[in-house]
Amino acid sequence: MKESAALTSPGAVRDYLRLRLASRKEEAFVCIWLDAQHKAIDIEDAFKGTLTQTSVYPREIVKAALRVNAAAVIFAHNHPSGVAQPSQADELLTRNLKEALALIEVKVLDHFIVAGNQAISFAERGLL
Repeated sequence: MKESAALTSPGAVRDYLRLRLASRKEEAFVCIWLDAQHKAIDIEDAFKGTLTQTSVYPREIVKAALRVNAAAVIFAHNHPSGVAQPSQADELLTRNLKEALALIEVKVLDHFIVAGNQAISFAERGLL
């Protein structure tokens, strides 16, 4: 799913992420890389983890942004537990990624947490 026409609205992104992440039994961290017009240029599973956690390394995220020549990104990860609330660790990670990517002029547009049929947005909650 690299065709930008499929991700034309926040609702479409939310639906896509629910389809991609809801049924996973382990945590996964996804990056939707966007160009300067916010069209999807690449979608990747950046990291995979265990039932309760995954390790995300800002250095690797910055390298991926440079590799695809991204101008912006939407992050997402799942909570196999079924609880769609961001943890303090989720909030800290998002801030760290946002700061690291700002150094190379890549804007973090949102971070979704998917749990079952729910997908919450950091941007909608004022967490970005």
